[in-house]
Amino acid sequence: MTALAHPPSTRAPAPGPPRPARRRRRGFGYPRRGSVWTYAALLAVVAGSVFPLYWSFVVSSQTSEAVAQVPPVLIPGGHLFDNIARVFDSTDFARALMNSLIVSGSITISVVFFSTLAGFAFAKLRFRGRKPLLVLAIATSMVPQQLGIIPLYLLMSKIGWTDRLAAVIVPGLVTAFGVFFMTQYLGRAVPDELLEAGRMDGCGTFGLYWHVVLPAARPAAAVLGLFTFMQAWNDFFWPLVVLQNNATVQVALSSLASGYTTDYTLTLTGTLLATLPILVIFMVLGRQIVGGIMQGAIKG
Repeated sequence: MTALAHPPSTRAPAPGPPRPARRRRRGFGYPRRGSVWTYAALLAVVAGSVFPLYWSFVVSSQTSEAVAQVPPVLIPGGHLFDNIARVFDSTDFARALMNSLIVSGSITISVVFFSTLAGFAFAKLRFRGRKPLLVLAIATSMVPQQLGIIPLYLLMSKIGWTDRLAAVIVPGLVTAFGVFFMTQYLGRAVPDELLEAGRMDGCGTFGLYWHVVLPAARPAAAVLGLFTFMQAWNDFFWPLVVLQNNATVQVALSSLASGYTTDYTLTLTGTLLATLPILVIFMVLGRQIVGGIMQGAIKG
């Protein structure tokens, strides 16, 4: 007679020891709080970046005698508007500011437009010689600017553009860096499926650029526009060579600093006035720049 098998037990197993709480990993998706030293380092960097601008404002609001004091004065004075009037009386600074605005604005608009258009062609269109042309465009940025000053000046003299703003604007209408930058950005930011959908809706090549590519390139265009405006605004050597009467703001600043003795109050007042347009452009384009950085971080 065989023994009957015992029925399976219905009792639940005894609970084991409690498992330790799982620590949350720090990484993407988890808030990370910085230490006191992190915020102190960031404040030190911000203070070091803002101090030159603050010092320019302090010196611009003081007299020349107050600037020479030891220890130096760190509190703004009440002579700012008097020094601004001296700047406009010493040189044609208003005309220099207007010339720099015309030159920098024209170059910025042209570089953003043509670089975005060329970047779209190199990144998304397939045509013969596409890669060699892109390499040739990038190779032009390796040539130092000083090597082309004399041939460029002879060319401008031959066509009668010396002492004209066109001599400063036309050579900077397109940059190799802008073409390369927009090519790399549009190659990842604009999917091919979106372009195919646009073609199915009846858009031509320029219609795709205007309605699809240009809105997608807005963050990168803001970054490129800011860099281009700063470079054109701070350009000194080529305007000094080709312009005599139509001086830009950097050439006007050099005339304020010339002489046997340097009037630092006058020079830094002009520097402060020349810095304000760049700050305004950064405030206008800053939202697009931060949006582009956040968009890249989310995609990454």
